[in-house]
Amino acid sequence: MIWGLMVITGIFMLIGLFVSSRLKSKFAKYSQERLTSGISGKEVAEKMLKDNGIYDVKVQSVQGQLTDHYNPLDKTVNLSHDVYNGRHVAAAAVAAHECGHAVQHATAYTWLTMRSKMVPAVQIASTAMGFLSLALAFAFYSMPHLGNTLMLVFIILQSAITLFTIVTLPVEIDASKRAIVWLNSAGITYGSEHDDAKDALTWAAYTYIVAALGAIASLLYMILRYTGSRD
Repeated sequence: MIWGLMVITGIFMLIGLFVSSRLKSKFAKYSQERLTSGISGKEVAEKMLKDNGIYDVKVQSVQGQLTDHYNPLDKTVNLSHDVYNGRHVAAAAVAAHECGHAVQHATAYTWLTMRSKMVPAVQIASTAMGFLSLALAFAFYSMPHLGNTLMLVFIILQSAITLFTIVTLPVEIDASKRAIVWLNSAGITYGSEHDDAKDALTWAAYTYIVAALGAIASLLYMILRYTGSRD
């Protein structure tokens, strides 16, 4: 079982690395494309929040590259330095996307609410699976009955993680759709700028799709191994 999981993980890791590489390439390219509107990522974020009637969310700069995120706990839109200060297409796309999550939060978007509630359970599941992997590798070959029990626990934990990756998809896709629509209606991006912003966010979405497919493949493999071992 462990070797099979390693193969599946390896395959989707390679796909993920390819998508990640393309994503970084896209953002590097669009980071060289200056916005006609000339405003920074910080200003984009603040304007989108204001246009959506959101005044209790703070926009701030954080360390790192592609570390941009919205934190619903303290209501902050966290933008990496390049996005926060950047006056280019990539900065506008990322800033608007993260504000899309703030809009989801403000409007109690169902999928975001569901994902937020799942976070504690997924964190526990991820930690438990790390320890369980070693025990399962030993027990599966030396103590088959215990191995089957541990495999069932492993499947339950993987199910939680898989469900989380699936729920994440509509959250991220919806945030990007909100961003693209607003960037156009607010006049932040024009013509090819708008197409490029959409392209950047599309590649960002691919990373979540790959993660979800990898999690589903791993879960199906574990279920097949578990049912097969009981025949």
